[in-house]
Amino acid sequence: MPLNAVRMAALSIAVAMTTMPSAGLPASAAAPRDASKICSRPAVSGDTTIDVDFEGTTYPVLVYVPASAGRTGRVPLVLNLHGSSGNGPGQMDYSGLRAVADDEGFIVAAPNGAITLPQDPMPPNGSWAWNVPGVPTTAGQMPPPDARNDIQFLSRVIDVVSGKLCTDLRRTYATGHSGGGRMTSALGCYLSDRIAAIAAGAGLRAGRPDPDDVSVPEVEDCRPGRPVPVVTWHGQKDTTNPYPGSNDLRWGYAVPVAVQTWARLNGCQYGPEATTVTEHVTRLSYTGCSRGADVVLYRVSNGGHVWPGANEPGSEIDASRILWDFFERFRLPAR
Repeated sequence: MPLNAVRMAALSIAVAMTTMPSAGLPASAAAPRDASKICSRPAVSGDTTIDVDFEGTTYPVLVYVPASAGRTGRVPLVLNLHGSSGNGPGQMDYSGLRAVADDEGFIVAAPNGAITLPQDPMPPNGSWAWNVPGVPTTAGQMPPPDARNDIQFLSRVIDVVSGKLCTDLRRTYATGHSGGGRMTSALGCYLSDRIAAIAAGAGLRAGRPDPDDVSVPEVEDCRPGRPVPVVTWHGQKDTTNPYPGSNDLRWGYAVPVAVQTWARLNGCQYGPEATTVTEHVTRLSYTGCSRGADVVLYRVSNGGHVWPGANEPGSEIDASRILWDFFERFRLPAR
């Protein structure tokens, strides 16, 4: 089936495979380290906290280490990013990724954003937002000029967790819900040399909305240096990040436009191929992509703004199982 070209001509993605600017990343973070070196993990399992020093501030990061990871050998790392007004511990609970990590032997890191979003009462672990480049927060305001650069921060999280817990820098992945999905999308755009694949839940973007026409992405804001495999899920009854899009610069263009843009960026030749998964869930797949970097959308006709799975009664799919089945197919090329 030919690639759906709806709105693609307007997007002008001819520069898709141009190397993305480094967003200020240090040279040491630009390429994966040698993932083949044998290393040993400390005798920790379950939830632990790792302190990440970044630009003079120390940030505690919740990390889950399954017993199945063992004590030697490098294992995959999944960044698990919370939604706006959420926090790392809440996302770890909500996503149910601990159970999948137990079964599959990967480590999960769930850091916090650094932009405070007021709540009353304030949750025990805070109410945070990510600094998605060039995008307002859900409060409707642009991040302050001194907001932490979360592209650089999350790259630092990868290095620190890998150094302390022996993760494989060729098998580092990112996922997130809502605002965390938008941040995950930005990592795909800006850190394609560090992130092997992404899974954006209820928040996939392919660059920020064009300020002059929010119904399309701003081409210059997403130029990954390599094809990035993408899986996403989105409810058609989502009123927070509406499936058909909105006029909000924070969200903007429709979910199908985001998916089609990633398919174009990845050079996919076929799709979308529709497969019925359950009564309300259809999988739309783009295949024949450069370096096998498929793009897959799980469209949930009766779904709202949720992470489908054990913590959402009535879910017909388990997003955390889906994302790992997708992730484990991919790793960064050796250097």
